[in-house]
Amino acid sequence: MRNQLISLLGEYLSELTRLKGYSANTVKSYSADLRGFIDFQAAENGSVGRDEPEARDLTTENLRNYLWFVTKDSAAKSTVARKATALRMFSAWCYAHNFIEVDPGLRLKSPKLDRPLPAVVSAESMKQLLNWVAETATVDNPTGVRDLLVFELLYSTGARVSELANLNLDSIDYSRGLLSIIGKGNKQRMVPFGEPAGRAIDLWLQQGRPAFLNEHSGDALLLTAKGNRLGVRQIFDLVAKNLAALPLAGASAPLGPHALRHSFATHLLDGGADLRSVQELLGHANLATTQIYTHVSVERLRDSYKQAHPRA
Repeated sequence: MRNQLISLLGEYLSELTRLKGYSANTVKSYSADLRGFIDFQAAENGSVGRDEPEARDLTTENLRNYLWFVTKDSAAKSTVARKATALRMFSAWCYAHNFIEVDPGLRLKSPKLDRPLPAVVSAESMKQLLNWVAETATVDNPTGVRDLLVFELLYSTGARVSELANLNLDSIDYSRGLLSIIGKGNKQRMVPFGEPAGRAIDLWLQQGRPAFLNEHSGDALLLTAKGNRLGVRQIFDLVAKNLAALPLAGASAPLGPHALRHSFATHLLDGGADLRSVQELLGHANLATTQIYTHVSVERLRDSYKQAHPRA
């Protein structure tokens, strides 16, 4: 039986959703990258009179040719690296399911990426920012109360913006001061929140959320003025607007909620937290992902040294 790649791709993507718990956006991204290879290979096969691509077309040479084609098309290094990852994962799946005898992805390399240091808000600027937002959190301004909670939770827990938007009322463990966060791959992690965040939660539930609550609100923690769940885009715009006025380390990074996640991790390491604990709090699958924050801390130390030492 011929194993056509387009059919195998459908099975693979279905497994990513059903068994691996990948998000719809992630599956959509992998689908686009892999369909790009299939279309490229179909064009290559057509030039020699062959049928549509099959599993036998998953060879190291064909995979490399596709990445070279993408590179010549002026794709960014990050795009090429992402496509290479998608191809390696797919070829490994095909090999594991005995559709191919050799895994060609094992010999497929990705371009080295220049990883800029993440944007970090200084502890002093973070304090200033929270004070700004707190000034608007008054009894007659439920929006200000909600916005304060958004900033306090992002900075206190290091949550991703999508994780914050998906919080429900039962995500909060008041007795232990913990927040139940559902991260990538539907993995749950428990993250502590500090006293300021706890006070912001109480203020929102007592004076803010009731003002927005209606029959459409459900159990969503954060609401819009119309009573709907506060969305990712709305949170991003809110945070970006306030961060725009603050000095950030790493000017090339986007000024959004992730800057607060970066600041959360960096300030923990600056304060003496161990890398493994920060990894758990952030929900990183690999410790290597968390190690970027050690570089941020070292750079901050180096800058302080250059400014303060007479023979720097």
